[in-house]
Amino acid sequence: MSKITLNQPAPDFTLTDYRGQHVALGQFRGKLNVLLVFNRGFT
Repeated sequence: MSKITLNQPAPDFTLTDYRGQHVALGQFRGKLNVLLVFNRGFT
């Protein structure tokens, strides 16, 4: 995985959501807001 550079657009990636649908970050380009949630676990 390449390093992220400050002040540059995030690299595009695709993940699977809870319904099994593929979602790519690029789908949200040009939109006003994107919320990313990184769960550290339920401890």
